[in-house]
Amino acid sequence: MIVTGTRAHGELRRRFLQLPSGFCYHKGEWMESGDDPLLSPTMFLVEQPAGKVLPTHWHRENQFQVVVGGGGTMGRHEIAPIMVHYAGAYSGYGPIIAGPEGVKYFTIRAVFEQGAMMAATQLESMIRGPKRQVSTDRYQPLGEAGLAGLTGARCVDLIEPAADKLAAQVWQLPAGGSAQGLAPAGSSGQFVMVLSGGLRHGEQLLHEWETVFVSADEPAHRLQAGDAGAEVLLLQIPPKADVYHTPAARQALAAGTPA
Repeated sequence: MIVTGTRAHGELRRRFLQLPSGFCYHKGEWMESGDDPLLSPTMFLVEQPAGKVLPTHWHRENQFQVVVGGGGTMGRHEIAPIMVHYAGAYSGYGPIIAGPEGVKYFTIRAVFEQGAMMAATQLESMIRGPKRQVSTDRYQPLGEAGLAGLTGARCVDLIEPAADKLAAQVWQLPAGGSAQGLAPAGSSGQFVMVLSGGLRHGEQLLHEWETVFVSADEPAHRLQAGDAGAEVLLLQIPPKADVYHTPAARQALAAGTPA
């Protein structure tokens, strides 16, 4: 499966939302592919206003978040562009507190899910199993001038490829340059997001924040830069831990009790 996420789609699907708690934000769906329980890649941009607090919570699927604007804090850590956060299924994180300029971040998953589980009110729905979080240092994109100075392709590991296939890399490609990305086999798929320059995808030229999803049954994706070069973030999602697929875990989720 190959799916693209574009700015045009995100702007078309941008809307204002408010949770029962009063937390409000704008959400733009940049990538949508249905709600299949095994493979349905999604990517949406959250625009969280200044001072707003998203309480500590968790999700039922593995996910990445990429901070692309503004700033604030996530738990005890400051966040700013460009930073990557990975949270495994049922791994609580937060609160996310927007700074004076607000904060913008993409949430990226290989499997669609609806809504967060709040630690303050839904702790009984937490399923026992491995918990995992990884946060990267801040990465400063090269931008147009930096790309112009490249003489060859370079790869920067933000999260070194792990045995379970978790990885986050930045690929820097000169004008017209290309490189072979990680083979996605054994993962839950990859998201390749443009940070600067332009990435060729068939007849399209993808620009800032636009993204290609590559499923695990596809070959390693060929990264092809446009005439201005390309800087792309490759995010590889590991499979969800087996314990979260057991009948006991599914029954506990349906009943709202821990397994």
